[in-house]
Amino acid sequence: MPRVNRKALYTALSGEGNPEFATILKVMKALGLELTQVLVKAGDAA
Repeated sequence: MPRVNRKALYTALSGEGNPEFATILKVMKALGLELTQVLVKAGDAA
């Protein structure tokens, strides 16, 4: 997976930025986080 350079990261995560999902996944991976799915019961959905 390619790395994200600092300038691109700051731009994507700024108030005016519009990060791609892939960018968010790269940041999460760098932080040691992962995204998982959780099934929500019909009565618990917002």
